[in-house]
Amino acid sequence: MKNTRDSQQLKPVTPDRTYLRKLIEKFKTVQNDKTGRRFLDKQALYSIIFLTVFTSVLLHDYKKGFLSFLGSSVLIFILLVFFYRDLQRYKPAYLKKKKMLTLLGALIIFNIIIGRIFDYLFTVFSKGLEIDNPLIHNFGIPLATGAVIVVMIFDFHTAITFSLILSLMIGIWIKSSLFPLYVFIACLIGAFSLMRVKKRSDIINAGTYIVLLTMIASLSILFITEEFSLSSAYFSVVFSFINGFSVSALCFLLLPLIEKFFNITTPLSLIELLDIEHPLMKQLSVEAPGTYHHSMIVGSLAESAAEVVGVNPLLAKVASYYHDIGKIRMPDYFVENQTGISKHDKLNPHLSSMIIISHVKDGVELANQYNLPEIIKDVIQQHHGSTLVTYFYQKALKESEIPPVEEDYRYPGPKPQTRLAAVVMLADAVEASARTLEDPTPSRISNLIDKIVKNIFLDGQLDECEITLKDLSKIKEKFEYILTGIFHKRIPYPERQEK
Repeated sequence: MKNTRDSQQLKPVTPDRTYLRKLIEKFKTVQNDKTGRRFLDKQALYSIIFLTVFTSVLLHDYKKGFLSFLGSSVLIFILLVFFYRDLQRYKPAYLKKKKMLTLLGALIIFNIIIGRIFDYLFTVFSKGLEIDNPLIHNFGIPLATGAVIVVMIFDFHTAITFSLILSLMIGIWIKSSLFPLYVFIACLIGAFSLMRVKKRSDIINAGTYIVLLTMIASLSILFITEEFSLSSAYFSVVFSFINGFSVSALCFLLLPLIEKFFNITTPLSLIELLDIEHPLMKQLSVEAPGTYHHSMIVGSLAESAAEVVGVNPLLAKVASYYHDIGKIRMPDYFVENQTGISKHDKLNPHLSSMIIISHVKDGVELANQYNLPEIIKDVIQQHHGSTLVTYFYQKALKESEIPPVEEDYRYPGPKPQTRLAAVVMLADAVEASARTLEDPTPSRISNLIDKIVKNIFLDGQLDECEITLKDLSKIKEKFEYILTGIFHKRIPYPERQEK
């Protein structure tokens, strides 16, 4: 018997190679995608050729012949291919969405059309004021409009690449070696100013920054070309003012149109969704006040974490505000809204878990009813991923003789597909768990956050989104800072004693 026991103890344990197998399969898939990826597919080639011809027609100087047009077309084609390859390398998600690519192309064309219109108006204006230098009135053309819109709808990297391509194209039109640099500076300051849009006034502030920088750049160009005079300096400053504030005005005009025709979420619509007077927010605050308060704190957590992992903080905050709107339909079944005896006491665990899980489906339905942006709907659907409703699953294990099926107590998913959804998932789980701490000291809060993030990670909920361990470390630091501030200790105030 002893030998048998020893042999059982010495029997080698077969390791679970499932994770390793998945990792190898994923690596092979990535490698196959890389080797099978073409430099330029046919559809992209046709689109670039069309955009090249259209842009060349707009930029061409019709006083010159066909060879000039051909040369411009070749240069523009090279620039557009470079832009496409940059997107393919750094922002492949945009290539999967035709409307995003269409919008980028439309912004290039629109920017040039706006430039032509302003150039014509300023030429007439300059003749009336007897301005001899044709370069001066070009300082007023709001060519930074496209870059400013791109940084608000896409991202900073795409905006910088867009600015570079546009500036070089403008050099084909306006035959001045320094003017493309002027355009690039205006685009650059506009993009930097609106990396984080939180309110409408940020767009006006961006216009002000463009005024200041273009004013300095225009005067510098006059110094370099040795054409500086009091008159030229005065008109350069005037046209710089027109440039900056025209960019702001055009943004306010175009963003609602882009949102309508391309069905894209813009910062202006997100700012409107932050309004607590929004019908869904008002309904949530009245019918599910506990959930409303929970959503506000989740918003603060997600906003702070978004800033360190490259997610739009405004979008993270809005998504957090609306992530639990499905609880409006059955608010009394969620612990944060309960004031007395829980309604789940009279239900079996499976039915209770079904009610809890249903708030995701109800949230998506309400989001459709109130026309919330698609990206907000995605977060509502993904913020629980396929996690287990642990409380009722454990309760079912204790009450049932037959072990319950774990899948019956899991959310249907999908798992978070974006860093935004992952941040909201983590913020939601951490905030809900933090409420259970009896003595929320900084060390206990830190341990709790670490435990929650670790459990979500090990459960595989973050497998389908582009979030790294470094990102998770930064997120935990932000969560710890916010929650420590919320649950800080207060000194007991002594009662006033009467003499």
